[in-house]
Amino acid sequence: MDDCIIIGAGPAGLTAAIYLARFHLSIRLFDCGSSRAALIPCTHNHAGYPDGIRGTDLLARMLAQAETYGAVREGARVDAIEVDGDGFTVHLGDRRARARSVLLATGVVNNRPAMPDAVHDEALEAGLFRYCPICDGYEITDKRVGVIGTGDHGMREALFLRGYTKDVTLIAPDGGHDLDATCEAALDEAGIVRVGGPCGNYAIEGDRLALDTVEGRLSFDSVYPALGSVIRSELAVAAGARATDEGCLEVDDHQRTSIPGLFAAGDVVKGLDQISHAMGEAGVAATTIRNMLSEQRPLRR
Repeated sequence: MDDCIIIGAGPAGLTAAIYLARFHLSIRLFDCGSSRAALIPCTHNHAGYPDGIRGTDLLARMLAQAETYGAVREGARVDAIEVDGDGFTVHLGDRRARARSVLLATGVVNNRPAMPDAVHDEALEAGLFRYCPICDGYEITDKRVGVIGTGDHGMREALFLRGYTKDVTLIAPDGGHDLDATCEAALDEAGIVRVGGPCGNYAIEGDRLALDTVEGRLSFDSVYPALGSVIRSELAVAAGARATDEGCLEVDDHQRTSIPGLFAAGDVVKGLDQISHAMGEAGVAATTIRNMLSEQRPLRR
């Protein structure tokens, strides 16, 4: 039986792997290869990289560091986590793996508008389509920006981006906007234009991303989807862990879920959805795991 199984090899999972391996613990790291961080064309928001770094390069560096201390990442999809006596059994198809503890670092999946994968990927690479205003809002300073969304979530994202540029348009994804009087007043006060939906037929035209709306074809220097995300917490929830109505796992200050021995870190937990935050949570979780295991059985060389 291993000391810990980590599920997910994004920034949270890899940080935990580095910590746990350096604690001289036996760990296994299972990952299906869909970390959101891999989609980042270049982040200038991560401390220590003044020239920016690609998400894939950051993940590769972190994995190499974990491997230096004996961690091994295995490409595999986990189907279930089962509380099993004094530990856990993790199901991977017809395989089973056992561990004294489990750390879930499975993150979230962004909802995105219907657009061809090729257009999405090219626009993302060029900075014409962006997911994280906290990460890269600085890059759209004084540019023309579209936000796909409505309701309170769409309003909040549009208002956040208004701090970088005065040219912000909020576009409803499907039909008319779903905005109450308070939302409309806040958008009016900020000078944010609203355009009804549906919208679609995305294409890169020149150096902008263009799309059809009820007011005709519009083009923007960057477009942000404010369509929410799917939290990948189903493994823990199926095992009995508590989660919010949105699916975020509930944890204490030490990243412990409601199931003893099951921990969670990163975007699967309600938080800031930032690499730095995920890494911090992973460090807390890994240290707590080490101390918990030491209480169960002294860790000595």
